[in-house]
Amino acid sequence: MNTKTVVAVVLIALGVVVLAYSGITFKTPGKPVEFLGLHIETTDSHFIPPVVGALALVGGIVLLVVNPKRA
Repeated sequence: MNTKTVVAVVLIALGVVVLAYSGITFKTPGKPVEFLGLHIETTDSHFIPPVVGALALVGGIVLLVVNPKRA
């Protein structure tokens, strides 16, 4: 398997997962806040919309189907 095929399969798999869950939400640690002697941990929420999953799926399929012309 060459690199192009591996990237195409990964894009297709990620696209299907995002579309299957109607988007994916995940959280990352944010900046800690110090207020009146209290230490408060925060989180940042991120959302991957289904449109991104559809684009990844289409991109993976295009990578599998299109063969570059060699000169």
